[in-house]
Amino acid sequence: MGELLIGTCSWTDKALVASGWYPAGRRDAEGRLRHYAERFSVVEVDAGYYALPSVRNSVLWSERTPPGFRFDIKAFSLLTGHPTRKEALPPDLRGHDLGDPELLDEVWHRFGAALRPLRESGRLGAVLFQFPPWFAPGARAENMLHATRKRAHPWPMAVEFRHPDWWREDRRERTAALLRDLDVTAVAVDTAQGLPTSMPRVTPVTSSRLAVVRFHGRNAAWGTGSKEDRFRHTYTPEELAAWLPRLRFLADRAEHVHVLFNNCCGDAAVRAAETLLGLLAGS
Repeated sequence: MGELLIGTCSWTDKALVASGWYPAGRRDAEGRLRHYAERFSVVEVDAGYYALPSVRNSVLWSERTPPGFRFDIKAFSLLTGHPTRKEALPPDLRGHDLGDPELLDEVWHRFGAALRPLRESGRLGAVLFQFPPWFAPGARAENMLHATRKRAHPWPMAVEFRHPDWWREDRRERTAALLRDLDVTAVAVDTAQGLPTSMPRVTPVTSSRLAVVRFHGRNAAWGTGSKEDRFRHTYTPEELAAWLPRLRFLADRAEHVHVLFNNCCGDAAVRAAETLLGLLAGS
C-alpha cells in the first residue's frame, strides 16, 4: 500500500494564525512551519498561485522541515490561464504586456528556479496546475495541457479541473487516458454536490507514483461568493470516514497519496486533517 500524507493547503493563512492553533513562542515564520511539520507530512503552498515563489523561501522551507516532508506548489496564475494582476509579477517584469511570449518564458524560468532547492532537498511533492472553470474539454484545452506538460517536464505534475465536464461519466475515461499519457496526476476533489459547478467525486489514478485529493468543503456557495463563502466548512468525522475506502483505493494504486484540506476558516483545515489522521490510525 502506498504512503498517505495528510496536510492542509496553507500553514500561513491569516485566519489560521489568528485562531490560536499555533502555540505561544512558535508564531513567527520559522516557528509556525516547524510546528506544522511536527504534526503533518505535506503542505500545499497556495501562495505560489498569487505571486512567484522565491529561491530564498524554498531554501528556508527545506531547512525548517524534516526529511520526508513534502511541499506541493500551486502554479502561478499566469501559467494556468487565470487573470493575473501586473502587481503580482516581480517589479522588473511589470512593464511587459501579459500576453508577451517572452514574459511567459521568463515567468516559467523563474518559477522553475524557485522550485530547484525543494527538488534538490527531496521535498518537492507535486506542482499543482489548477485550471479555471472556463477551461472546458476540447482540442484547445488538450493542446494547452500538452504544452504545459512540456514546460513542466522536470517536475511531478498534478492537474485539478474546475469545469465539471472533464469528469462527467461519458467523458471520464478519455480525461483519465489523456492525463495518463502525459504522466500527470489527476487531482480528486471533495466539494458540495448538486450545484451547476459541482465537481464529481471521482478518484481516478493516472500516475502510479502520486495521487492527490483536495478537500474544499461542502458549502453551497461553491463557485460563487467570496473565498470565505466558498470554502467555509467544518468536516464531520462521518464525512471524512466515508472517504476512507476511496483513500485506500488510491493508496493501493499509487506510491504516495497527498490529502490536503482547503476548507475555511480559522483552524477548520488543520482540525479536519487531525481528525482524518485519527480515523486512519484507528481503521
